[in-house]
Amino acid sequence: MWAAVGLSLVVLLVTYITHWITQWRNPKCNGVLPPGSMGWPLVGETLNAMTLSNSIDLHPFVKRRVTKYGPIFRTSLVGRPIVVSADPEFNSYLSQQEGKLVELGFFDSFTKILKVSGEITTAGSIIHKYLRSITLNHFGAETLKEKLLPLIEQMVVKTLASWSSQASVEVKHASSVMLFNFGAKHMIGYDAETSSDNLSNKFSEIMKSFLSFPLNVPGTAYHNGLKVIITMLRDMLKKRRMSPDKHRGDFLDQISSDMDKEKFLSEESVVYAIFGVLLAGFEPVSSIMALAFSLLAEHPAALKELTAENEALLKNRENPNSSLTWDEYKSMTFTRQVVNETLRLGNVAPALLRRAVKDIPVKGFTIPAGWIIMALTSALQLSPNTFKDPLEFNPWRWKDLDSLVISKNFMPFGRGSRQCAGAEYSRVFLATFLHVLVTKYRYVDNDQRARIAQNPMLGFRDGIHNKFEEKKN
Repeated sequence: MWAAVGLSLVVLLVTYITHWITQWRNPKCNGVLPPGSMGWPLVGETLNAMTLSNSIDLHPFVKRRVTKYGPIFRTSLVGRPIVVSADPEFNSYLSQQEGKLVELGFFDSFTKILKVSGEITTAGSIIHKYLRSITLNHFGAETLKEKLLPLIEQMVVKTLASWSSQASVEVKHASSVMLFNFGAKHMIGYDAETSSDNLSNKFSEIMKSFLSFPLNVPGTAYHNGLKVIITMLRDMLKKRRMSPDKHRGDFLDQISSDMDKEKFLSEESVVYAIFGVLLAGFEPVSSIMALAFSLLAEHPAALKELTAENEALLKNRENPNSSLTWDEYKSMTFTRQVVNETLRLGNVAPALLRRAVKDIPVKGFTIPAGWIIMALTSALQLSPNTFKDPLEFNPWRWKDLDSLVISKNFMPFGRGSRQCAGAEYSRVFLATFLHVLVTKYRYVDNDQRARIAQNPMLGFRDGIHNKFEEKKN
């Protein structure tokens, strides 16, 4: 009898698992799903998507599936059903449908890290609008022009002087530290030189968990790092709120003050909002900065023209030692072309994530409501239909590109109302860094080649190590 019961249980278990796997591989849809594969249950195709790529080209995971299924295909990543689109027409259409057919979407790992609620991910949500507004207020074009530009230059001068005293510098990590320390100082008053906590390293470790499965378990390095950061930010917030007479007029001051007026700003939401803005403000741009070193080392003609433009700028000044002005920044045509070309190749934001709020028909297929849509901006920026020899570093191409073509095919920081509020800040930081670098220093790429390591974000295998030498007049 017990043998019969055991056999029945086994049969039921096998039947249940088979049914579950069948449902996983064939999701419900009021129409025809885009072609593709859902991969293994729960894991999906995450492991394939996270494999290392040693090319600046589209990730092999995407290229293989576009070749097999076409520019729109389905998959499953980090536990979520996803439609990936490398179709320029559909991606452009999506950007016009926010608040109608789609809303801002995140991977579960992202929402777990930031404790993002459903309200935050709703297109046009109050919190998103507020955070965008306050970020632009403290890091937007007007603040850059009136206040931050000379401070950025001072930070770059100080950083490069420090680098020149070292035998070799791993520029990706060192740039990350510079960008984080500057942003944290002007957001929350964090002083890296006096603080006992190395926040930049802790934030870098958290960043690595974004497109993986963050193990937030007590005792792990991830859990401990996150706990330290959140505790520190919460303590900073409490101190500011308890000492109104010591306000500094920074991001933390404004958001802590607004907590008394805006009901949606709870202590927890404010702490995690600050955490999220800090996290987004340094890591991707440091990758672009590191990429610029390699690209310029491999293209001496571009480095020569970049240097000539910036040295000419100094010669035209009445005082060669004065700070970089906003008008000078705007006049640095080739410098900004170098920045654009590096951003195009580096794809600081390789994809935009949206969530379908309704079933979306697209070219004979249906994207079910609730699914994440990954619109690949990288596919646009590396398309040979728009950019001749798209994998070539060619800053001069920007002289002849039509502004309308650029707006539709170049979105390194997103587009429209969802464009990163720190886009201009990032461009200014990159241009200022290049200005100081080429006018005051020479650098030697100790490895002589870029070691691209997309996994899936832009990285560098073994790092990029340079030696810096101050130029002598």
